[in-house]
Amino acid sequence: MASQAEDLEAEAAEQWQLVNTPLGEMWSGRTRYAAAMYFFKRSEMNAETLEVYRICARLDHEDPVPIIRDRGVGKDWLKRMGYAQ
Repeated sequence: MASQAEDLEAEAAEQWQLVNTPLGEMWSGRTRYAAAMYFFKRSEMNAETLEVYRICARLDHEDPVPIIRDRGVGKDWLKRMGYAQ
């Protein structure tokens, strides 16, 4: 039986995969936004970064990362995503 910590770790890993859903897949923008909300609720993403994911939610082909970078928000999130400047 998995411990609560293991369950939380597995959930975080699943959400990480979802926030990295490839661009262009049907409903991928909404999937990324839902996963971003998970990280926001855990205080791992700020509100400004979450807002970019919200804006991109209906745009399956739109990459939120350049928008986050252009707005100058979410520097910690960009670093976590591997896009540190």
